[in-house]
Amino acid sequence: MMVIEAKGLTKHFLQKDGETVEALRGVDISVPEGRLTALVGPDGAGKTTLMRLICGLMTKTAGELSVVGLDVTEHPQAVQDLLSYMPQKFGLYEDLTVQENLDLYADLHGVPQELRAKRFAHLLAMTELAPFTGRLAGKLSGGMKQKLGLACTLVRSPKLLLLDEPTVGVDPLSRRELWQILQQLVREEHLSVFVSTAYMEEAALCETVYVLNRGRFLKAGTPEELRSVAKGTCYAVRPPEGMPLRSLQSRLLAEPGILDAVPSGGVVRFILRGNPQELSTLATLNLLAKPIAPRLEDGFMTLLKEDAAKGSTLPEPAKFGAFAAASPEEAPVEIEVQDLVRKFGDFTAVSHTSFAVHRGEVFGLLGPNGAGKTTTFRMLCGLLPATSGKLSVAGVNLRTARIEARANVGYVAQKFSLYSSLSVYENLRFFGGAYGLTGAHLFQRIEAVMEEFHLREVADHAAGSLPGGYKQRLSMAAALIHEPKILFLDEPTSGIDPLARRTFWREITALSERGMTIIITTHFMEEAEYCDRFMIQDHGRMLVLGSPEEIRQRMGLQDATMDDIFVAIVEQSRREEEANEKKGAAV
Repeated sequence: MMVIEAKGLTKHFLQKDGETVEALRGVDISVPEGRLTALVGPDGAGKTTLMRLICGLMTKTAGELSVVGLDVTEHPQAVQDLLSYMPQKFGLYEDLTVQENLDLYADLHGVPQELRAKRFAHLLAMTELAPFTGRLAGKLSGGMKQKLGLACTLVRSPKLLLLDEPTVGVDPLSRRELWQILQQLVREEHLSVFVSTAYMEEAALCETVYVLNRGRFLKAGTPEELRSVAKGTCYAVRPPEGMPLRSLQSRLLAEPGILDAVPSGGVVRFILRGNPQELSTLATLNLLAKPIAPRLEDGFMTLLKEDAAKGSTLPEPAKFGAFAAASPEEAPVEIEVQDLVRKFGDFTAVSHTSFAVHRGEVFGLLGPNGAGKTTTFRMLCGLLPATSGKLSVAGVNLRTARIEARANVGYVAQKFSLYSSLSVYENLRFFGGAYGLTGAHLFQRIEAVMEEFHLREVADHAAGSLPGGYKQRLSMAAALIHEPKILFLDEPTSGIDPLARRTFWREITALSERGMTIIITTHFMEEAEYCDRFMIQDHGRMLVLGSPEEIRQRMGLQDATMDDIFVAIVEQSRREEEANEKKGAAV
């Protein structure tokens, strides 16, 4: 039986200006029951629209759509009674406990009292939330919140589970645990799961993957079938001594014929239909590329590029000059942290952390949800005072001259935080004024950032009405309008697709090569490869600090992915912590 079946499914939206936008264009899909099926595609491809049509939360413009054997248009409520849907922003009640959230969703779904005890026990055991039933949902880590959201979605036993990017903003350890739960549900309960994801390694765990772009399916098949799209076109090359992976990646992406390039495992992987030795970048740097096996992401990127997808989430970066190899440690120190501590009552969020960041360096703050990295990040930005320790930014003591220090930094929040009712131009004028820019200098900087981030065509549009890509451009423009020395980026690529992440990192590479210092938090561990150095925190303590290559060698995991290295470091630390606690209890 097919749990989802569509033929010629079409959805149009009528804009305020009278124009029609085609979100889905003649989509055909057949999803068999009892399987994990993935939906992938760039931002704006139509993934969420398809999910909402399947749920009966929207009505189709044309075509046929049946879910669990029922016509969705004729029987929307009956369909909703048979499926469970977890959207990107699942509505947990943060002032209620874990148990109270489960009880509330069971009430909403009409789950009989006699079935609840067994169902709750099963879900709590599966999500490992049983010890936390009395804890407020608002006090849970990001990963635990996602698992509670999944448990609430499953308080009844559905015939179909729909998940819209369930692991956005979740660390690799928590992502792995959540996918183990999904695989267990399919294996033990024969549950049908249809999931959209921005992580290609997650899609590779599914039996079938659908690639959606501009409202059309480009291809559907097993992960192996999609990998084969890039067969014979994938290569790896190691940069010369002193050149960051991101710099080599940006230069390769500028080459004609290159479909994709991305740092991975200490090398830059790239896709090329042609002879790699004819690339000017490799010839100039005297580098040799080696053929490698394709990954699912390679097939995905090949399909997108060959579909000639138009538009991007960020403008093309400035042109790169000749690269001059230099060690970041030779540059002046822009951020200095010594014995930094932050407490909330009796709880220590950051414990005696010390490190330095040099001018022009890209420095990553990584860690599981609840590790203390966001607290560290906010202290570096001047948004949160330290309990103790020394913290200087651009040579200014952040504890005694916070306003002066913040004048040297730009900040891009994870969530869009500009003024939605103001136009693009009005936002830039407001934030420029807030940073102390006036008169001709202010208007000159507004013109400069609108040009750099391709915002002129939407200058009069309300910021809240912009597509996601334009919002990200505007956030970057506002953060850079006062030409800061340091740029802070808080999970800037959370929830965006691989194509958009490539474009974003080309811009960051251009900024760093102009001497700007970049501090970034991210849950995409592959992005640690873009950093000159990164640190991993857990339970408020710094576990490791160094370049990707140094950490790879230290762990003895030269060929491992950054996800695997991250998980190994965190799990090793937690085992040692648990052993020490047992030893202390025995004494």
